[in-house]
Amino acid sequence: MTEDNFDDLDRSGGPQPVDHRRAPTRAGLIVPEVRGAAGSHSLAMRQSEFEGLARAIGLDIGFSEIIRVREVKPATFIGGGHVEQLKERVKGEGIELLLFDTALAPIQQRNLETETGAKVLDRTGLILEIFGERAATREGVLQVELAHLNYQRSRLVRSWTHLERQRGGFGFLGGPGETQIESDRRLLEERIKLLDERLEKVKRTRGQQRGNRDALQLPIVALVGYTNAGKSSLFNRLTGAGVFAENLLFATLDTTIRKLELPHGREVMLSDTVGFVADLPTTLVAAFRATLEEVTEANLILHVRDVANPDSAAQAADVLKVLAELGVSGDKTPIVEVWNKIDLLEDGREALQTLAPAGSAIASVPVSAQTGEGIETLLATIESSLAAQSRTYRVRVPHANGADVGWLYGHAEIIAKDEPDDEGQTYEVRVDPRHKAAFSQRFSGRIEAA
Repeated sequence: MTEDNFDDLDRSGGPQPVDHRRAPTRAGLIVPEVRGAAGSHSLAMRQSEFEGLARAIGLDIGFSEIIRVREVKPATFIGGGHVEQLKERVKGEGIELLLFDTALAPIQQRNLETETGAKVLDRTGLILEIFGERAATREGVLQVELAHLNYQRSRLVRSWTHLERQRGGFGFLGGPGETQIESDRRLLEERIKLLDERLEKVKRTRGQQRGNRDALQLPIVALVGYTNAGKSSLFNRLTGAGVFAENLLFATLDTTIRKLELPHGREVMLSDTVGFVADLPTTLVAAFRATLEEVTEANLILHVRDVANPDSAAQAADVLKVLAELGVSGDKTPIVEVWNKIDLLEDGREALQTLAPAGSAIASVPVSAQTGEGIETLLATIESSLAAQSRTYRVRVPHANGADVGWLYGHAEIIAKDEPDDEGQTYEVRVDPRHKAAFSQRFSGRIEAA
């Protein structure tokens, strides 16, 4: 399949990349307030975040407006009066792009474009545009393209009968030939299949890298959090790495892993992942599943919260929701909440008294990634949390059971070993909870507490 053929997909009606080589695109933002629709985020915070998403891709915001919707219209989502008002504003203020902070059906998007004369993107389309601009590594580019195509596939609707190609066969015996939309759908499916295969190779490579880290017997500590909560700044503070960190939504997309030494000398691998956001598109969660596997394999999760944000509790709930989609919960993997940006709290420590951990976090540690306050306490909490998970045992291994020795080196931490005797050798090992069941079964009858 050539690039020229794939360019035919531009006619599909799906969201196309915004051209940033010219002057910034002038955009109008619409935040619908649907009557009766429950939401955990305040309306003001929703609007502020949506404006942040628009700025993250360099758009020139012409206006940002909250529209109250008494009843969702199947054709345009908002009422006819609002559509007319938007049409006038598009014409009068030179608006090229209308952004809706909601999920629009393909027919709604197309009708709004027809009525207003401006390009229309919904929340999912905007986030995909941001991810497309931020992706830096080969894996990130593949993941974003896959998510974009899966989204674009849903935009292919049967409205192109006028583009039907020449009939097949002769006379009235042959049915209609392949329509343009069917051709585009076929091209999409072929490209999606190709991307899936390439990402599967990336997944296997990541598995090999993870196996190498397992061989080093280093626990994995994963940073997760709402976008712009300060994960990358905290990562840099802890490891001294130079990961890009800016007051910008989705500043970083690609997972970064560095070695971190804890106060008593134990080393761990610290992983920084992509930030989450409210209503994160399921296509993105699916596409980034390979990257987010670092979270599912973690021994400890640090949930970074921006406690200076009035919407901190709702943001935390959104993060836990995405983790649940990945099969991660506090019941399976210990979670420590990191209350970041305490230097920005107006009431200082008094404000922290009103906060409560979200979900089943085992601890909460107030810190400031900018000033370094609380970092020593956080490191000590990481160390004690990991130590509480792993128990130490002494296990006897006969010389004939070489495979058992290999298993211990691959799945446990060898703390010490006695001098071998004629029959075998005794090892003192620390076993991670993930391998406890397999350890107990394999060495049944030969284990004693250290």
